[in-house]
Amino acid sequence: MPFFTRDGDTFHPTEVANGPWDPNSLHGRVIIGLLGFAIEERHSGPEFVPARLTVDMFRLPTIDKPIQVTTRLVRDGLRIRVVEAEFVSGGVSMARASCQLLRRTQNPDGNVWSPPNWEVPKPADIPKPTDPRLGMNGKWTTRPIVGHMGSLGPRRLWMSEVRELVAGVPMTPFVHVAVGADFASPFANAGDKGLGYINSDVTIYLHRLPVTNWIGFDVVNHQATDGVAIGECWLYDEEGPIGTATVAALAQRKPLAKPSPPP
Repeated sequence: MPFFTRDGDTFHPTEVANGPWDPNSLHGRVIIGLLGFAIEERHSGPEFVPARLTVDMFRLPTIDKPIQVTTRLVRDGLRIRVVEAEFVSGGVSMARASCQLLRRTQNPDGNVWSPPNWEVPKPADIPKPTDPRLGMNGKWTTRPIVGHMGSLGPRRLWMSEVRELVAGVPMTPFVHVAVGADFASPFANAGDKGLGYINSDVTIYLHRLPVTNWIGFDVVNHQATDGVAIGECWLYDEEGPIGTATVAALAQRKPLAKPSPPP
């Protein structure tokens, strides 16, 4: 089952599109994914890379309302294209996005220092986990590398999608990243007493699109003061680094239960 069916310019959530905080609300991953989907479908092109996508989520849409996504081309320059999008559920604005697309050229001469590629097993070399909660009971699939959500220490994992975002439309590499990027919040912000933060935004930076279906998450930062948190993951595909996913989050009054460690 896909996350959405489509009727013209209207998207209808299916029952699997719900999130962890309320069974009747949409998951953040499908909100971000649908905004990225509409931006790419209407404004992208092979000569441009979506280098930055920021999504603000300021209301919690429910799964029983039809959705429209409006987009506006802010700037269509020779090298930079800027697009804004709005996520409207039941006639009410629930989220908005800004995307910057940059034209492909070539790197300038010279060398610039970069962090080394991570050295981790390939997804095919990691046994499939037996705990269905690691993929939220079939919303996605994972291959844990080190640590787990809520463990104290390094956390790394591979993630891949198992269903279409929109029925009948193959998921593109950009949409694949957009749908998965919301995972940076629970992965970076969960603690030893469970997940006590809900993210209000996601920002993805990409220097290239993934060329494999597996996206790697490496937690590199979590900081929190007065109930306001930030979290960051470096993103990879099986060929190497592709970018980052950063989130802002606020403390929830009722934290999710502490996740059990994988077997």
